[in-house]
Amino acid sequence: MRLLPIPIGHVAGHQLVPNVANLEEGLFMSSLETHYSARDIEARILAAIRAAGLNPEQRLSPEELGALDHFHTGGLRASQELQELARIRAEDRVLDIGAGLAGPARMLASALGCRVDCLELSPDYCAGAVLLNRLTGLESRIEVHRGSALDQPFADDTFDVVWMQNVGMNIADKRELYGEIHRVLKPGGRFAFQEMAAGKVATSYFPLPWASDPTDNFLVSAEEMRSVLGESGFIAELLEDTSDVHLSRTTANAAPSAPGQLGLAVFVDNLAHKAGNARRSLEEGQVRLVRGVFRVQ
Repeated sequence: MRLLPIPIGHVAGHQLVPNVANLEEGLFMSSLETHYSARDIEARILAAIRAAGLNPEQRLSPEELGALDHFHTGGLRASQELQELARIRAEDRVLDIGAGLAGPARMLASALGCRVDCLELSPDYCAGAVLLNRLTGLESRIEVHRGSALDQPFADDTFDVVWMQNVGMNIADKRELYGEIHRVLKPGGRFAFQEMAAGKVATSYFPLPWASDPTDNFLVSAEEMRSVLGESGFIAELLEDTSDVHLSRTTANAAPSAPGQLGLAVFVDNLAHKAGNARRSLEEGQVRLVRGVFRVQ
């Protein structure tokens, strides 16, 4: 899920003075909130869990929910691979930006025992994340915050690892984004991410899983990512293009699941169309899939 700041204007004396730039940003944020809205998400999740033959009254495992709660390219498998690359330890404190339903956070907390904070803009996704944390018995290790990737509600030098999957595509100001990530990371901290990058030609197929139309789509090339991250105080440990590997795999977790099976379609409307456009964009080189691990200098 993608995050933008809530417009607040600025204060002159005791009167709030509207800020045109913030108002425009607020309209964009509203567009994203609409794109990532999921009415009655808790009821939809519980109904889907029961339809899949699981009992929400008994503790569920993150693995049982993996097809439902990893809303990013490659699904659970991509999260597991990024976990290995990030070298996260049990004692690490992790921030997941754009956490969605917090599937990766539960994966990390369950497998490693680490503490994870989730930052998410969508109130619906926050509600779904809190529900699933409770159903898996992981609410003591995971805290869900509704907020902005560009104005993070955390002190400097708080986290050992910042984790982000398929988020930056909705954020125009990459420097501000990476600057905030750098601020909340401890010295030597790691930024592990997966991202859609710009290809050689403009993206033309909409809607996409991350954008209903071009106004929500802010892709940059992998080279620009590397450059801006370097300017923001990061050292590259890994940056690789995984597009061809992804295309060679099955489309599992991308298309709507069969009746009685958990999948993203439980809370993502029009999934088949969006996923089809994303795959076509990748096949035609309009977008690229990259992942990286960068370290604070």
